[in-house]
Amino acid sequence: MSIVDNRKAFHDYFIEDRYEAGVMLQGWEVKAIRAGRVQLKEAYVIARGNEIFLFGAHVSSLNSASSFSHPEAVRTRKLLLHAAEIKKLLSKVDQSGFTMVPLNLHWVRGRVKCDIALAKGKKEYDKRNTEKDRDWMREHQKIMKIHRR
Repeated sequence: MSIVDNRKAFHDYFIEDRYEAGVMLQGWEVKAIRAGRVQLKEAYVIARGNEIFLFGAHVSSLNSASSFSHPEAVRTRKLLLHAAEIKKLLSKVDQSGFTMVPLNLHWVRGRVKCDIALAKGKKEYDKRNTEKDRDWMREHQKIMKIHRR
């Protein structure tokens, strides 16, 4: 069950490979995410040493859940992956010019998971071509719908 999607990632990048990672969260963050107070619009994934972090994800605090503390809405959150997956991701990022992008947050058996992707950036003309293809497919579907009647 998806919590939030990063639609901008599909617009700005060619998605090559996907990985599912756990996210280390504090208690108030889980409650806020359950309430839908999270954004991935400007978030990205960075590597420090042999660890991977989600940077720039915005989780707004709930007044009822965090009244005793002053939580940070935008903080670096550690992503949990197997060591082999981290090694593979880091080698692709270093050698092939890929970048790591968060795609969405979702629930798996009561835990928050983050889909991250190995992606390559799109040029401006690639974005225009993608938009043109989407428009053509939309028109094509309208035409086919009319002819079926």
